[in-house]
Amino acid sequence: MITALIVALSVLLVITSVLLVILILLHRGKGGGLSELFGGGVSSSIGGSSVAEKNLDRLTVGIGLIWAACIVAVGLLVRTGT
Repeated sequence: MITALIVALSVLLVITSVLLVILILLHRGKGGGLSELFGGGVSSSIGGSSVAEKNLDRLTVGIGLIWAACIVAVGLLVRTGT
């Protein structure tokens, strides 16, 4: 039972890791980043960041929290369970 949970959390950890890499690369940096490839560089930044950039920030933080929770859970299960 514990082994199946560790495997499931490890798969979720790999998926969230890949998603985090993709989401971080989509962020606009000082030079525009990869988000310019998808039309992110066209929007004006008069009022700060655009709605799409704010949503990308929220999604990145959410996936990051899931990623961190998976790391803690796998660590606890490996340390106490098997």
